[in-house]
Amino acid sequence: ALPGHLLRGLLPLLTIFHLERAEDAARRAGLSTQPIWLKLWDDVMKTRPPNSQSITCWRKKFLETFFSNVLHGVLDVSSDWRLHDRHFSPLLHSSPHVSQLTLCNMLQGAVELTAEHNHKVLENLAASLRVLKFQHLLSCDQPIRRSLVLLLHRLIHHGSVSQVSMCSWPVPDTVLLVLILTMSAGFWRSGNALACQGSPCGLCREEDKAQSQQSAQEGAERGCTAEREGSGAENQKSSPKEADACMTSVLSGPRSPPLRNAACEETSSEVPCGHSSSQGGSSPPSSSEQLSCHPIPRKTRRWQNPAVGRKRRCLRRSRGHYADSEDLYDFVFTVAREDNSGLLEKNRTTEGENTENWASSSPGSPCTGHAGYKKRGGPARTLSPKAAHRFRSVSTLELSSIPLNGETCRTLSNLLSSWVSLENLVLSYNGLNANISCILSGLRALSRHPECRFRVLRVSDMFSHMPCMELVRCSLSALPQLHTLSVSFDLKNQLEGTRPEASPSCSEAEIPESCLEVLEIRFPREPLHTALLLPVLKASKSLQQLSLDSATLPCPQELGLLLEVLKECTPNLKKLSFHDVNLAEHQKEVLLLLQDPGLQEITFSFCRLFESSTAEFLSEIINTVKRNSSLKSLKLPGNRLGNHRLVALADIFSEDSSSSLCQLDVSSNCIKPDGLLEFTKKLEGHMQQRGGQLPFTQLRLFQNWLDQDAETAQEALRRLRAVCSVVNDAWDSSQAFADYISVM
Repeated sequence: ALPGHLLRGLLPLLTIFHLERAEDAARRAGLSTQPIWLKLWDDVMKTRPPNSQSITCWRKKFLETFFSNVLHGVLDVSSDWRLHDRHFSPLLHSSPHVSQLTLCNMLQGAVELTAEHNHKVLENLAASLRVLKFQHLLSCDQPIRRSLVLLLHRLIHHGSVSQVSMCSWPVPDTVLLVLILTMSAGFWRSGNALACQGSPCGLCREEDKAQSQQSAQEGAERGCTAEREGSGAENQKSSPKEADACMTSVLSGPRSPPLRNAACEETSSEVPCGHSSSQGGSSPPSSSEQLSCHPIPRKTRRWQNPAVGRKRRCLRRSRGHYADSEDLYDFVFTVAREDNSGLLEKNRTTEGENTENWASSSPGSPCTGHAGYKKRGGPARTLSPKAAHRFRSVSTLELSSIPLNGETCRTLSNLLSSWVSLENLVLSYNGLNANISCILSGLRALSRHPECRFRVLRVSDMFSHMPCMELVRCSLSALPQLHTLSVSFDLKNQLEGTRPEASPSCSEAEIPESCLEVLEIRFPREPLHTALLLPVLKASKSLQQLSLDSATLPCPQELGLLLEVLKECTPNLKKLSFHDVNLAEHQKEVLLLLQDPGLQEITFSFCRLFESSTAEFLSEIINTVKRNSSLKSLKLPGNRLGNHRLVALADIFSEDSSSSLCQLDVSSNCIKPDGLLEFTKKLEGHMQQRGGQLPFTQLRLFQNWLDQDAETAQEALRRLRAVCSVVNDAWDSSQAFADYISVM
């Protein structure tokens, strides 16, 4: 209740605990705490984060980073008096502001968060956390894996995490990788030794209790319905008392013991086993037997055949021994097979029918037969869909700089085949090679699911196993519902002889009409053949954004053919981008693109536009843009504009211009401070001629030579910011030039 002027003077003197509590009072008084949080960041964190200009709330940014640094032991709260308060618990009070968390190395953070004294912290994270990242992971022992499982179960299955990212794992621990993937997909392995031993998950118990009550109520309802139908017309004349009695039986229902969630509770040792003891020379049960005999409860409205229950066998495992990778692989394969069989057999109602093999959903795929699966002793016994309880799963999965071998790809493919909540998949530098076909096989099975929400696929790698256009065609043939497809490769296969020819199944297959809106292709210096792109564009009538990167033009006419195809096949195209494509000899086509009335954003990035051009070409570009009222953004980074061409571009906004250009990007164009100042003065003159109004709102100036005359650069930027928004960086041009010379 302090007056505003007193509160303004008091806020900088508060610890972060009291500053947090004063946030509402400051807002009511019309005061912003952002400058205080920013100063706190500068004093405690020392360096500004990347892209600090885009940070809208320094309070959240500070508390989120503060939480991570305290969790990983890199920040001492006693180092600053504002961080040290006897009422302040660093993890507890900052956790509600954490939406993104990164766990590293030996997963010490997971152990700390699942400790009993941090129970409330974990509850806060379950509500606030959206992105969970794993970086530079190392192999870990069983207790740490148990902590990780509990953390994933709480944050994903019973939390709000929607994205799981894993990156920079050169030698991945296969067991740990599969464990994270499996739990991200919503599975928790039945009877796992990592289950909450002695401490069942309370949320799972509540769900089981509600499920058992629902099952009992539905069973009573069905019993009453059958009784009414069987009694004929006489029952229709039954008294109200009889109807009340029937309703009472529905509401009360038979008192059956609540279903136990095996994912959260240990299997009782008193459950009878159907297999013989491992003592006395008999062999222990296989992992497939373990999986097939220990079901996880799952919601269902169908009656269970009693014979099915009698055939189940209990899970047998060594006490204190973590289930090895074979158990995880078998679990994923059996569950995936059942989920897809359930999709294919969704119209069948007979309980005793055998399910089909998973491979039938994708004939001919590299995943058919599951080679890594068979070598573990043959196909595992089919796991009933009722035995696979699916928890909540994430919608975005990102795997970056993690080598994925064939076995891991088959596991991922099987998970993908039933991952209905998945919307975005990003695979970067995983060394997939031929295994990309296995991934597409799983996604193809997923796309057939009626509840599939998959919309974005991004694949990038060092070497391309197949031509880019073939991969694009395969992806769209398998996933016609995609909205965004990005394919990027740095180089062709290092051994030219190992690069397969185009697969007839992909090259000749008809591409169905797709929902594609964004298509990005980075060619490994491959020729751009419009004839190969034509079927893709014809099937993508909804395409709004096209990006072509690092392609070569096999002949002078190729770009003209591409423009004709774009005009004919993509009426909704709004954004077109060329990067590292030599357009020095294609001035006519460049001008045609700039006058296209349908395009709102055009990018020519490092395209050598002015490498061999004349002054007339620049003048034609300016006049074309002046007449185009639909173009909103023009990006010309890395085209050797220099000072004189930048000054000339200011005429786009002259008094006689009808241009609506809002954004101009001239990054990496050898612009010096005096040239920028001259450009600013010219803009100011055009602004006065137009009555103080310009459509121009943003100029991007990254990586130019503005450090050569700091005083002139500061004056130019100060005057320029009165005209438009300026986005630039502190770039050392001398060091960059030295680096350039060193690699020439």
